[in-house]
Amino acid sequence: MIGILSDSHDNLTRVREAVRLFNDAGCDLVIHAGDFVAPFTVEELRNLRAPVKAVYGNCDGEKAGLARAFAGLGEIRAAPLRFTHAGRRFAVCHLDGAARKLADAKAGDVVVFGHTHRPSSERRNGVLLVNPGEAGGWLRGKSTVVLLDPAVLAVEIVTL
Repeated sequence: MIGILSDSHDNLTRVREAVRLFNDAGCDLVIHAGDFVAPFTVEELRNLRAPVKAVYGNCDGEKAGLARAFAGLGEIRAAPLRFTHAGRRFAVCHLDGAARKLADAKAGDVVVFGHTHRPSSERRNGVLLVNPGEAGGWLRGKSTVVLLDPAVLAVEIVTL
């Protein structure tokens, strides 16, 4: 199982809830599609029992601090982040326009993005395009994350 979140925007309470959900679900990887905002948010992810792969979002101005906070936790970098996990190719970015371009280019079996604060899951040109919505919940008043089963590419949008 893979846990996916985005747009946590320093809401430590919701990040803790996401960590608990991902650990309870037995996630062996967690993907964050950007907009942590401050490095202290990353510290909550240290309670995960899985590595984290992440990209910077448009609200992540303190990139050097985020990179330092990520030491020993996993990987954070500028989008797009491409990798293979559980036999599936992934591409991760923050912006929705970039995600659609990655899907159109078939840059992965799964393209993960955030930014819109709206959870969604759709097929585009044979690529699974996933947005977990906003973990922080500040903008829309609803905190959501995704559990992804990579074996069958099943997406469950979970409200925290």
